[in-house]
Amino acid sequence: MTERPVDLSQLPSNGAPRRSLFSARKFALMASVVAGLGAAVYGFSPQQGPLDVFTSAANAQVNTEVRKVERPIGFADIVERVKPSVISVKINIAAKSSKDDSANKDEDSPFPPGSPMERFFRRFGGPDGLPPGLRGGPRGGRGPVTGQGSGFFISPDGYAVTNNHVVDGADKVEITMEDGKVYTAKVIGTDPRTDLALIKVEGRTDFPFAKLSDSKPRIGDWVLAVGNPFGLGGTVTAGIVSASGRDIGNGPYDDFIQIDAPVNKGNSGGPAFDTNGEVMGVNTAIYSPSGGSVGIAFSIPASTVKSVIAQLKDKGSVSRGWIGVQIQPVTSDIADSLGMKKAEGALVAEPQQNGPAAKAGIQSGDVITAVNGEPVKDAKELARTIGGLAPGAAVKLNVLQKGQDKVINLTLGQLPNTVEAKADPDKEDKGGPTKGTSVPKLGLTVAPANSVAGAGREGVVITEVDPKSAAAERGFKEGDVILEVAGKSVASVGEVREAIDAARTENKNSVLMRVKSGGSSRFVAVPLAKG
Repeated sequence: MTERPVDLSQLPSNGAPRRSLFSARKFALMASVVAGLGAAVYGFSPQQGPLDVFTSAANAQVNTEVRKVERPIGFADIVERVKPSVISVKINIAAKSSKDDSANKDEDSPFPPGSPMERFFRRFGGPDGLPPGLRGGPRGGRGPVTGQGSGFFISPDGYAVTNNHVVDGADKVEITMEDGKVYTAKVIGTDPRTDLALIKVEGRTDFPFAKLSDSKPRIGDWVLAVGNPFGLGGTVTAGIVSASGRDIGNGPYDDFIQIDAPVNKGNSGGPAFDTNGEVMGVNTAIYSPSGGSVGIAFSIPASTVKSVIAQLKDKGSVSRGWIGVQIQPVTSDIADSLGMKKAEGALVAEPQQNGPAAKAGIQSGDVITAVNGEPVKDAKELARTIGGLAPGAAVKLNVLQKGQDKVINLTLGQLPNTVEAKADPDKEDKGGPTKGTSVPKLGLTVAPANSVAGAGREGVVITEVDPKSAAAERGFKEGDVILEVAGKSVASVGEVREAIDAARTENKNSVLMRVKSGGSSRFVAVPLAKG
């Protein structure tokens, strides 16, 4: 028997509205839901009849398992414990004189033009390039500047940590605690290279303080940012650790923790807490095209804070170890040219004359692979490792020198505070254009350096670069001086060609060159053209 479509118009109505059928259907549907609920609540067994599942053994087991699942835990207890240690930092910078204005082209910026922090905030800061928390009058104004940031006590006697860019140049520093009490603070010391500052509040020995963590945070750990965003007072935001070891172009010691807890202007210098209530880092910068939080913030690790603050407290400044070398990363092309299996370590572009490295026998082209037995991953890690050691310390360096592994011992010097000025070759008289000789396999035209005024006495100077060549892609430009090719010093076009031919005979895919540009040296691996 087959079912036939039902013509609803032919059904007897008995005077009832036609929608009664739909109402009945709706009722039936609701009834089935109720019946289902009833079955779910009471159960039914064909043999035994209704069954109360609330008293059954199976359901008791389910309820027991449900009780074991903990409810989401908030951060209220942690915040209640740590928030009193966080302070608001307010600074005042007196009005600038006309002389000061002429010395600093950008009146709004607290950093010297061209400095690492100025470049960073110009790139990642707000629309005016100012760091989070600092604000002043209109551009070009000479009035006083005020700023607001954050900080936190690290000891009961009033020592507190904040950012260098929050208090740098301040004539007056005031801190406000969570309970509203205001104190005047003194700047004990600052370290622009890590953007840290130590301040001190006198008059009490019972300030609430936070502990710097001894452990390294893991990616994915919870993080709480507490600070003074937009001058609003103590605010708490939560997120996770997104990454570690971030380099934001601030300097050679960059090793930031990246967090996604909302951090805004005014949070600078504030702490980032872990779930143990310990400070994992100091919030110092945000990536903010709009001026507000977009979920990318950077914190200085607690390990760095400890070492820097200890020196600031002891002598008001930071001394770092120094070996006196220009270094660069080991790329895969460079590793291939040097016969290395992995692209690791730090390549010495040039040892500074009379520096600790040069005196110990380190040469251009050496690769430093370990410090005191600890492997060096890259050039940044070498800079951080050496900078974290005290001047005068004895260190043991593992070095790959001309294909041979060596161990070199040296005593660290002290990192100079200033960089020696060097002549700009672009401003020197080169005695007119020099045509030079083409090296087709490289896409370069070169001439002996001693034949071009201002190019020096060593190497060959580049007079022309083929814009479609691999050399152009790797940054070679007119005026650069090639000092070495494949580890051999060159002074003529013939020596350049001989070195290239030797590399091709050894079936190398690229040739390593040491190039002098703008007063500094670097190594560049240039692919060899086939044929």
